[in-house]
Amino acid sequence: MDNIFEIEMVNENEYAVRAEADGSTVESLFRTDPDYLEGLGLAEADGTRIVEETARFLAEHQPVLDFPPMIDLEDIAAAYEDYPEQLRKRLETT
Repeated sequence: MDNIFEIEMVNENEYAVRAEADGSTVESLFRTDPDYLEGLGLAEADGTRIVEETARFLAEHQPVLDFPPMIDLEDIAAAYEDYPEQLRKRLETT
């Protein structure tokens, strides 16, 4: 199932991500660390796109209802070793 994510920048490097799941609205705060993104070679990439593709990646691995209230990209990379490579590919192709 394709999830539709509403993404809003709330502070520099912080994005509110909302999605509907099973009749409920789920909201998580995604935090992007510029140093981490630079290490991935994505320092110049659009933050909103990074967060959107990260949310899609995460939704492929767990239910949206299980998204934690706060998500750091580094935590996703720690849990899913293919995340950095997948994020780069997704940003290249979309």
